[in-house]
Amino acid sequence: MRVSHSAAVEEWRGRERSLRARGMDVELLSARRWHAGGAETALTPIAGEQAIPVGTWGRHPALFLYDPRPLWRALGQRYDVIDVHEEPFSLATAEVLLLRWLRRNRAPFVLYTAQNLLKRYPPPFRWLERHALRRASGVSACNPAAARIAQSKGFPGRARVIPLGVDLERYASRPAKTETSDDVVAGFLGRLVPEKGVGTLLEAAALEPRLRVRIAGSGPSREHLEATIAARGLADRVELLGPVDPDDVPAFYRTLDVLAVPSIPRPGWTEQFGRVAVEAMASGIPVVSSDAGALPDVVGGAGLVVPAGDAAALAAALVEAATSRATELRQAGFTRAAECSWDAVARDYAELYESATGRAEEPASAGAHRALEVVVVAYGSPDLLRRALEPVRALPVTVVDNSSLPEIAALCDELGVRYLDPGRNGGFAAGVNVALRDRLVPGADVLLLNPDAVISADACAALHEALRADPALASVGPAQSDGRGHRARVEWPFPSPRKAWLEAVGLGRLQWGARYVIGSVLLLRAEALDQVGEFDERFFLYAEETDWAYRAHLLGWRHREIPSVNALHAGGGTSTDSRRREAHFFASQERYYRKHFGTVGWQSVRAAVFLGAAARSVLLRDDRRTVARRRAAIFWRSPAQVETQLDRTSVS
Repeated sequence: MRVSHSAAVEEWRGRERSLRARGMDVELLSARRWHAGGAETALTPIAGEQAIPVGTWGRHPALFLYDPRPLWRALGQRYDVIDVHEEPFSLATAEVLLLRWLRRNRAPFVLYTAQNLLKRYPPPFRWLERHALRRASGVSACNPAAARIAQSKGFPGRARVIPLGVDLERYASRPAKTETSDDVVAGFLGRLVPEKGVGTLLEAAALEPRLRVRIAGSGPSREHLEATIAARGLADRVELLGPVDPDDVPAFYRTLDVLAVPSIPRPGWTEQFGRVAVEAMASGIPVVSSDAGALPDVVGGAGLVVPAGDAAALAAALVEAATSRATELRQAGFTRAAECSWDAVARDYAELYESATGRAEEPASAGAHRALEVVVVAYGSPDLLRRALEPVRALPVTVVDNSSLPEIAALCDELGVRYLDPGRNGGFAAGVNVALRDRLVPGADVLLLNPDAVISADACAALHEALRADPALASVGPAQSDGRGHRARVEWPFPSPRKAWLEAVGLGRLQWGARYVIGSVLLLRAEALDQVGEFDERFFLYAEETDWAYRAHLLGWRHREIPSVNALHAGGGTSTDSRRREAHFFASQERYYRKHFGTVGWQSVRAAVFLGAAARSVLLRDDRRTVARRRAAIFWRSPAQVETQLDRTSVS
């Protein structure tokens, strides 16, 4: 089920048609009537479309509501996935999710976002946005900045960048231009408002006499533009065409030598995609854009990008794109447009839906058919690292050396494993991400192995088999013991404010609920990595695996210890400074609570830990009293502040 007000435009339903062509059963609910491109459009389904027109109240994309009756009826059916193609903060998204809850429809849902400016919305929109993002099983974003913002605002997984689509056949036909004039015909298509940069385009025409300009569109700036054209003496070289019927847009592109997209960022607004640029590229028209918002991501490499508001740079680029670089840019544009074809977009959405809807059941032997690679993040201690690597050296192994030591590089060369030097010590999470971005075996499951841990190749195989035996598992870890045979606790309940208070009053053993596995020896499922994404690099040391596992938990995955598989773990083997380890540990806990439970949640935890530690500092004796007092002092000051002070001390 897809819900999208913009799908009232027939051309923009290419996504649904291409999904159906891939064998998917897609039911679309869209606005009965919607204003698009300055004109009202009515939803008129064509043959074979399952498109249900829905009445709407309001016109603002974030503030309108659907008539709930068609949604209520539709949500009474069973779907594999519900795709709400509305912004997470919008009232329409909240309405669909409320009706889904009232209907007790348990299908996972995915969201769409284009918002590439980090905005803090007033209540209730801020609350609606976080609620939707935290519970979504997937997010599609039409630009990279919007994807990053969705993740920073609470989406627990990897937001996928999927471009807006274009019908290649609609724009493909372009007869060769017959004129032999030296003039360059530059075009503009869009709303006539200041932020679209039409004034900059007119200034460019005034600077470059070879430019003739055709402006298609309507909007409140028309009178001002007419006055500018008259004042600058451009009437014989600039045409104001008014709004162009959607059916006539391909013909408009064919009258141009180059398309200008000269948008200018404004407080609260910037370009989120630039569909006209892709349409022009599909038509074989070179494109010159400003560097506003997402335009460099769309145009860069396939067109020319100039600084926003720079009329001289725009004029020069328009002439260059239409003359000396026309053939080059035309071919690059065709390639970029193909990446935004509806077929390509449908493929990306199919992958999003497959990720969001769960994993197909696999036989227990499936692990034998899925590759396994090992990632070790090292920091000094070559002898410890040798012990960790020797049992697994026959597997694909990557060592990320945060210490940049020549001895570790030589050790990796000796053992025949890959060595990567990130050039900095960004912490464990950053080191893992270095390896994940440059995989030895793309699509493999990944075993994270601490340099102070040892696991045999046979144990790796058994762990891998256990992971693959249960398709709901995102990660598994072996039972662990130290060199003296003392067993370590591997499975832990996820931290929460409630559990912090139970610990504070001495009832920590009563904790229950979902659990995660510690990261010293941790096998991650490839499908979970694909959906959850990378580790959060704000966690320098400790809690990075807790954060990743909790995000996976929010997306429906589970984690488990495999008691039949064993590994050795020295613990803190690459660091002998217990106070520094303690500071990093509690600071990472603070980051975790702030990220997942907000400031109020963190302050609740801080109070619980401080009061519990203060009580213990009075009741306990000997070393336990000292430890309790130190912990109370850390939480009184804030663990993050203590960590910062220690880091400054070590630097000085």
